[in-house]
Amino acid sequence: MSRSLSLDDIVDNAAYEDERDEFRTRIIALKKLRRVGVGEFITLMFENRDTMRFQIQEMARVERMETDAQIIEELETYNPLIPQPGNLSATLFVELTNDEDLRTWLPKLVGIERSIELRLSDGSVIVDTPEAEHEAQLTREEITASVHYIGFELTPAQVETFASGPVELAVNHPEYQASVNLGEGTAAELIADLRQD
Repeated sequence: MSRSLSLDDIVDNAAYEDERDEFRTRIIALKKLRRVGVGEFITLMFENRDTMRFQIQEMARVERMETDAQIIEELETYNPLIPQPGNLSATLFVELTNDEDLRTWLPKLVGIERSIELRLSDGSVIVDTPEAEHEAQLTREEITASVHYIGFELTPAQVETFASGPVELAVNHPEYQASVNLGEGTAAELIADLRQD
């Protein structure tokens, strides 16, 4: 079953204002579980259907989108970032806050979008794959972007190994090596992404 969003899932701006406070509170709590820092300044936000609906609703609100055509364009942009069973999807952030750090690190981190690993308890390593359309826009040979969209594809056996834990999330780049074990709440969220509906 596809988890993709359709026009029917996106409410108009007036209806969204009615639900926004409650929805936003829920999404903030959800994102807290799904956000993982790795090392000093790399963060991954593991996306799902709810985080992408929030993104589209907020874009429509801020940009005052009213037509189906505008919403369809957003759906086409964000639906590829909703993980299907057996997959995980994440937004990778290089969280640098000043110009000097950006000028120093972004050239050093070329290829970071192909350097994220899930390390499972049986020793297997799953390396991420950049989301194709965004990679075409974001990848440069001399400097990396501060945001990338990536995914992981797991076999059914790897999904079960992931579920039995522990799972380590790592950045394995020549200029940046760091890893962290996924917390219990985060792992539970990602297992739900990986398993069939």
